[in-house]
Amino acid sequence: MSKRLFVSVDLDGLEDAVGDVQGRFEGASGLRFTDPGQVHVTLKFLGDTDPDRVDDLTAELERAVADSGVGPFEAHFGGLGVFPSLEYISVVWVGVRAGHGGAELTALHEAIEDRTVAMGFDPEDHDFTPHATIARMDHAGGKEQVQRVVEDEDPDVGRLQVEEVRLTESVLRSDGPEYSTVSSVTL
Repeated sequence: MSKRLFVSVDLDGLEDAVGDVQGRFEGASGLRFTDPGQVHVTLKFLGDTDPDRVDDLTAELERAVADSGVGPFEAHFGGLGVFPSLEYISVVWVGVRAGHGGAELTALHEAIEDRTVAMGFDPEDHDFTPHATIARMDHAGGKEQVQRVVEDEDPDVGRLQVEEVRLTESVLRSDGPEYSTVSSVTL
């Protein structure tokens, strides 16, 4: 049976701050929050993958990290954004402060993208924006509240020492996805 995989940088240790930011949206109808302990930056979504490919994938991730030239770095998370737009919100996210880790995350994404596409995985169909999803909008009931918070507030989530990327499995459950680390690659 295939595994639903993605490559991520996890926001370990920032769970309380993520929860505080989510609290700013309390009561927004239609908003479904991500478990603060599972919030991460997706560097590459791989989708359904044969488990027999995990070793090769891990080896290619090691090569991608080497290709990127990125070593351990500090990322500063803060600010809010939405995809695809404030008029039609499907995802609410916290970003990476300018000059504080975005370039490194982008370099990792690009190197991982090159290696995984060469392995036959689908290329991304949109530009990479370093972000961590904190909520999804199931319906527009609370859209005005979400718009107001995103436009008016600039919360600080905190700093994170990024020392690895993880190959993560996502198992879809009725109460939301459950993530587990399949392998990790040190920067």
